[in-house]
Amino acid sequence: MNSQQLADFEATWVPRINTYLDENLRTVSDRADLTAAMRYSVLAGGKRLRPLLSLAVLATFDCSITAAELRASTALELLHTYSLIHDDLPAMDNDPLRRGQPTSHVKFGEDLAILAGDALQPLAFQWLADSGLTADKVAQLTLGLAQAAGPQGMVAGQVADVKSTGQQLALPALQHLHRQKTGALIHYAVLAGTIQAAVDATTQQALTEFGDAFGLAFQIYDDILDVTSTPAQLGKATHKDAGEEKNTYPVLLGLGGAKAALKAALATATAALDRAEAASQTDMTLLASFLTYFTN
Repeated sequence: MNSQQLADFEATWVPRINTYLDENLRTVSDRADLTAAMRYSVLAGGKRLRPLLSLAVLATFDCSITAAELRASTALELLHTYSLIHDDLPAMDNDPLRRGQPTSHVKFGEDLAILAGDALQPLAFQWLADSGLTADKVAQLTLGLAQAAGPQGMVAGQVADVKSTGQQLALPALQHLHRQKTGALIHYAVLAGTIQAAVDATTQQALTEFGDAFGLAFQIYDDILDVTSTPAQLGKATHKDAGEEKNTYPVLLGLGGAKAALKAALATATAALDRAEAASQTDMTLLASFLTYFTN
């Protein structure tokens, strides 16, 4: 795994993603206050990990990334941001900070924050629909994103998270919760790349299994950072999960057990990439470099 390869890819594409988001959200509404709230949360920063994964799949298969692919891939960041705005609300996690800045409801009020999230969700589907990709790809992407975000995906995971607070879950239940809450959109990010790149079914299966393992690793790593980092390092409150009796990997397994679970998830992700490489006869080192996110 080559961390420099990931750094180079990020250096190329994160500025392009950010510029695209900035330019295409300037006149997104005739309500200046709504536009400001939407732009505030989307442009607050972030790793842009999800669109990067989609674009990395395209780059892996030497697909040209035109305005259509960039719009379709970046649409996911709108939906992800909606989920963060709502996740931070007083009725949910009641977080005052996100990416080192006041959260949307702190800055704009709870009512406008909810509505900004409400606006970003359909806008993501609008960007898929008017991306300029073929009708078949748009249909597959729309179905995939709706399934990932909806009542059997991210929202179901959020409900499980809220309703299990104060109750200790068994490991399989915790893994299922996070496959939905965190993993579903990461699964979709990889799936979206495979749809746009038109890869074969065997390769697509292996790559989405990589995405699932990556999503699990991402959640375990986030849980570990909540225990081991400071608010200044993370840009958000830390040590909240244990205090609020949230189900996390360190709480259930201990810090050492959580680190072992992270290592196992990374091994699963690597094995899936090996299968994808064998099936497609295509070098997977760019996607493998994303796993250095958890080791650096």
